[in-house]
Amino acid sequence: MSTDDEPARLRIETAGPGSIAAQRIRDAYTGDVLPAEALLTPEKVSAAPGTSNLPPAVLCLGREEELARLRRILSSRHEGAITQSGAVHGLGGIGKSALALHYAHRYRGDYSLIWWINAASPDEIETSLTALTHTLVPSWAATANREAHVAWAMQWLAWHPGWLLVYDNVENPDDLTPYTGALHQGHHLATSRRTTGWPDNAPTLMLGNLDPDDATTLLCRLVSKDVTPTARQQADARALAVELGYFPLAIKQAGAYLAQNRGISCDAYRRRLDSKLAKAAHGSDAERTLARIWSVTLHTLEQADPLAVELLYTAAWLAPDDIPHSLLTPPGTDPDDIAEAVGTLAAYSMVTDTGTTLSLHRMVQTVLRTPQNNNGSQSTRHLRGRERAEQAVLHHLTPPPGQGTPTENQWDTFTPHLVTLAATRPPEHHNPPLTDAYEAAGDRLHEQGHTARSISLFEATLAQREQVLGDTHPDTLTSRNNLAYAYDAAGDLRRAIPLYEVTLAQREQVLGDTHPDTLTSRNNLAKAYESAGDLRRAIPLFEVTLAQCEQVLGDTHPHTLASRNNLAYAYRSAGNLGRAIPLFEATLAQYEQVLGDTHPDTLTSRNNLGIAYEAAGDLRRATPLFEVTLAQREQVLGDTHPDTLTSRHNLAGAYKSAGDLRRATPLFEATLAQYEQVLGDTHPDTLNSRNNLAGAYESAGDLGRAIPLLEATLAQREQALGDTHPHTLTSRNNLAGAYCSVGDLGRAIPLFEATLAQCEQVFGDTHPYTLISRNNLAKAQELAQSAQQVNTAESATKDDQQTPSETTERSV
Repeated sequence: MSTDDEPARLRIETAGPGSIAAQRIRDAYTGDVLPAEALLTPEKVSAAPGTSNLPPAVLCLGREEELARLRRILSSRHEGAITQSGAVHGLGGIGKSALALHYAHRYRGDYSLIWWINAASPDEIETSLTALTHTLVPSWAATANREAHVAWAMQWLAWHPGWLLVYDNVENPDDLTPYTGALHQGHHLATSRRTTGWPDNAPTLMLGNLDPDDATTLLCRLVSKDVTPTARQQADARALAVELGYFPLAIKQAGAYLAQNRGISCDAYRRRLDSKLAKAAHGSDAERTLARIWSVTLHTLEQADPLAVELLYTAAWLAPDDIPHSLLTPPGTDPDDIAEAVGTLAAYSMVTDTGTTLSLHRMVQTVLRTPQNNNGSQSTRHLRGRERAEQAVLHHLTPPPGQGTPTENQWDTFTPHLVTLAATRPPEHHNPPLTDAYEAAGDRLHEQGHTARSISLFEATLAQREQVLGDTHPDTLTSRNNLAYAYDAAGDLRRAIPLYEVTLAQREQVLGDTHPDTLTSRNNLAKAYESAGDLRRAIPLFEVTLAQCEQVLGDTHPHTLASRNNLAYAYRSAGNLGRAIPLFEATLAQYEQVLGDTHPDTLTSRNNLGIAYEAAGDLRRATPLFEVTLAQREQVLGDTHPDTLTSRHNLAGAYKSAGDLRRATPLFEATLAQYEQVLGDTHPDTLNSRNNLAGAYESAGDLGRAIPLLEATLAQREQALGDTHPHTLTSRNNLAGAYCSVGDLGRAIPLFEATLAQCEQVFGDTHPYTLISRNNLAKAQELAQSAQQVNTAESATKDDQQTPSETTERSV
């Protein structure tokens, strides 16, 4: 049963400076394939003893039991995670990073290399791995690109044993799968606010607030250093710790303040806290506690170093990790003044400073971005910080002399800050140059194949266009289409389809029924319907769009070719190969004539024709097409571009269909790891890849690995796509087939029955997938009646060669 193939699609805007179409695929930043000489280097390079990028050790009291348990976990297992309990409402500040850092320093001699990774996003993980490559092979890294840096670091870790990777502040546990799943020579340790979402085989350590005695001891150590406190001082410290809820970050902040202001006692400080408006800050108890503490600290800093307060409010709006000092240095400001102000903030534990960059705790940023209500100046201070942050990022994106656009290095450095600014934009905020930067950064991520990561950028762009230009201005419609496309790329059809529908209706009204942009919207909506498994609405819309493209644009216009390709793919998805294959063949010939043999759109057309041949059982023609297309995509787009991954996955499927599991299975495994790294663990294409790897395991008789993978994929598809999506039906059918293969007919038959009923509802009574499902059920019932363990003549996975979605028409 095969329902996961998705066609190339005409997706991107045809006109307007805000359109993704303005950024052509020829400018895509995909990087070079890792040079051959570098492929041999990682196994030969040794790390110097004690190599690490660890931050300085911090005081970590009251966690000996947790440290001992963590050591036991990592000594007996290869991965673990520190998470915090719901006692602090899922917020940071509980001491996870401090515990991980303390562990790394205590056992530093036991590891060949320790690398601290900022893991809030896939991009930040890659940045940290890039730094590892620069440390180990600086001369080669100076001339290589980011993709090559990451590939080299992964290969080094695969070759060398005894390392520790610390993933700090993981926002999505799925982001770690490409690394924990592929690297087995060392230890993986993660810190995260997430208490769920971790693999079943990864033990977690739930970290709560400090014990009252430990909290009191920590506070006394921070305030008194090595001086033994008196009984009265201990009592005052205990009372203050109670007031702070034994919350580690709050105790650290209060202790830093009291250490800097020796004339203020713990009791006096506690009374000052009581005088503050505890309810002034919105949010959780932890946020309100910290807001009270910081109101005291900020009041003191305002008197001693106003520039430090300005810097703090500016940094609150930027990406939290590794903010360059230079980004916080406005033109005309003495860098030494900035360095001194940062040093003051570090002394009060408001930031962590490396000398060239600083980092803030995310909760610090959250509270500082929230308007306070105790006086007029405070209520606007956060907005003044926002304004300075915007000006700083725009200033540092100024193109070098003689160039019209920022360099790749500028974009790499400042895109995380643009993403943070976009995600935290205040309502009704207006900054046209910043909006242009959002859009340019989103276009660049799209060209790199990372469209799903551009969502916050396109959301901010659309909000700005609606506010300034109105709801139906052509540029607003372009922004709305691009945001829908980003949702679609992320597999979020629940948000993509309504946005596509609205955009199409507005374009029909504003631009007319046959305007090129209207045709683009109609095509995009049809493709979204197809992705959702709704072929009854998709195919008529594709047919109408193709007829209009031929009439308005001509028979060989790239948009027309894209529309023809999409219609052919919809026919293939509906099982109508008699109409699909001739249309694919004609479209490929026209692509080769109009765009050339290696244009990305031509490569997509070639890939799609291969898929159709395979569906028809013609592997003699399908496999060579897949092999040629993969080689060309690796050369043109790079090794990890989503389209390249699609080709690699399809070639693995063709090998499997030909019974060549020795080539198919390793290729499926490698492709799945890359999908998880590039697109994330629950992206529809990743789920397709995971399903097909399970099918390869099953074909090899390895049901011990196949069934858990099929069960996990079905659960993820039910959650992400819904119970009757064609991909979900595929997974349910495949799992039933696997149960049948191990003789578990009690679980297989009900699944087959449910799948058949749903196939009849979704596809109709005579669709090939319905016929396969009916035959599978009949075979299972026959086995049950005869009580004989015989292989079914037509198993689920034999008919489930799936291919991920193609999203190619980017250079229109």
